[in-house]
Amino acid sequence: MIDVVIFEGSAAKSPVEKMLVKARHGALQDNLDKFISLPEIQQVILITNQPGLAALDKLPKVTVEMNNLDPTSFHFGRQLVDVIERYHIETILCLGGAAVPLLEKEELEQICRQVLAGPRRFVTNNVQSADIIAFRPAGILKQFPPVISDNALALLLRYDAKFEQVLMPVTVGTQFDIDTPTDLLVLAASPFGGPHLRAALEALALDTSIIKRAKKVLYGDYEEVALIGRVGAPAIALVNQNFKVRLRVFSEERGMKALGRLERNEVVSLLGYWLEEIGPQRFFAYLAQTVAAALIDTRVLFAHFKTDPSDADRFYSDLFQYEQIQDPFVREFTRAANECPIPVILGGHSLVSGCIHLLAAEVKSQK
Repeated sequence: MIDVVIFEGSAAKSPVEKMLVKARHGALQDNLDKFISLPEIQQVILITNQPGLAALDKLPKVTVEMNNLDPTSFHFGRQLVDVIERYHIETILCLGGAAVPLLEKEELEQICRQVLAGPRRFVTNNVQSADIIAFRPAGILKQFPPVISDNALALLLRYDAKFEQVLMPVTVGTQFDIDTPTDLLVLAASPFGGPHLRAALEALALDTSIIKRAKKVLYGDYEEVALIGRVGAPAIALVNQNFKVRLRVFSEERGMKALGRLERNEVVSLLGYWLEEIGPQRFFAYLAQTVAAALIDTRVLFAHFKTDPSDADRFYSDLFQYEQIQDPFVREFTRAANECPIPVILGGHSLVSGCIHLLAAEVKSQK
């Protein structure tokens, strides 16, 4: 039997952060319904600081633990080991509250079969950006220093614990995640999502016009599209397989979080150096002369400029609400992107990974 551990915490203060939390909770409820329905799942332990989720304790198999720690003091690895020890967990499946919201029940069944097939193996959806991880024996973590994130957990299991790595098939379900408002925009403009998540999106009434403009370019005949940021080979292949476009790709700083480069302030960007020289206005003017649409993972550029913007600033940037942004560079960059004559989508790593999978899946569903 498998025990599921879900961490869902938030210190949302601004309206844009609270908006994201509402959608995350909708995705969480959809995932709980899937887990409850699987006979391989013994129990689901939800660790949260959100009082509004306490009522989920009434669901079968679900135990809600209220954690009053300030999210800034929360340590993923220590909390995970603590839960494993207190609940005597042997086989564990752990994820964040809004992770893999489009994962199908059949895909969860496959995870269960694979992790139960033998010890010293782990199943995950992504090598460098793990959103869901299942492994046994769970107690192995006590032999190592506590990891800082789920990304680092996957690396520890593979390289330090020497577990066999089992990668889930690459699908929109395994690759799409909810990390930023951009993920919500792309999702809201699509037909995907469970009933609780779709209800949350409808209540938010998001402006998806920029997504629709970008889709027109993607659906055209050999328009030029830029992918900028932590772009991986699978995303490039998906675009080439599903859209008749010409790609211009600039990929930098893959794995910057998992490898600790962001934490150590080591992120550098060639495009960032160019931005320093010419400024955001000229950057987007040149971009508009080069491509018909652009998807930009801004977190690499923000890290290069050592701005360390707040969650609110990053999220307002994703929504082009530059008037709300406090950081001067992020505000100037976002305003220039908003004024660019071509459709520019700003976001995090998921924009050039999971969102590409969702856009491709939507095209396939229409054929």
